[in-house]
Amino acid sequence: MNQLNHVAIIMDGNGRWGLKKKNSRNYGHLKGIKTVEKVIKCTIKQKIPYLTLYTFSTENWKRPENEINFLFNLIRTSLKKNLKKIIKQDIKINIIGKKANLPRDIIKIINLVEKKTLNNKRIVLNLALNYGSKEEILNACQVLVKGKSKNMTIERFEQNLYTKNIPDPDLMIRTGGNKRLSNFLLWQLAYSEIFFINKLWPEFDEKDYDKIIKKFYRIKRNFGKI
Repeated sequence: MNQLNHVAIIMDGNGRWGLKKKNSRNYGHLKGIKTVEKVIKCTIKQKIPYLTLYTFSTENWKRPENEINFLFNLIRTSLKKNLKKIIKQDIKINIIGKKANLPRDIIKIINLVEKKTLNNKRIVLNLALNYGSKEEILNACQVLVKGKSKNMTIERFEQNLYTKNIPDPDLMIRTGGNKRLSNFLLWQLAYSEIFFINKLWPEFDEKDYDKIIKKFYRIKRNFGKI
């Protein structure tokens, strides 16, 4: 049976779900938080050690200002409200992405959460925040060039990615019906099993997640071999 150490998810469809319900895109983002909680709970139950959620991309800055502000406010309130619960559940929070461009108070909050959960061991929850894979790869190249590295290896390159010391995802799920990677973990997804789901993120539930995991365990994974 395949080993499942890391699941990565593109949580697509919140805004469309909100409009579908004759409300706002922000209403969809608010409801999407409930799905996040369900998926974290299910990941812990399945004893999967790593979960990465595409929370805010470098391209999301192109969205309307009121939506960006709402998303950051959701991040603020969710992390503050759930910090004690996160610690109690033994969840380690890890932020991947470019922190520097984020609002100052968000940086302060995520630094606090990372510090408070540093020694937690039950599961590592990676939040891809202001994350773009092209920028991540370019940054790793710049670090190695600046250091005048002559011994360029895959292992050395990977140590300069945001995901250093984190295993590559075995499984990537994208909800929302779109079949693209949207600048998410382009290097790390090289050998991941990828599932595109038509359901919008707030509609995705534990049964959908369990079904995908069961399918993953049945896949024959060759990694270039026969």
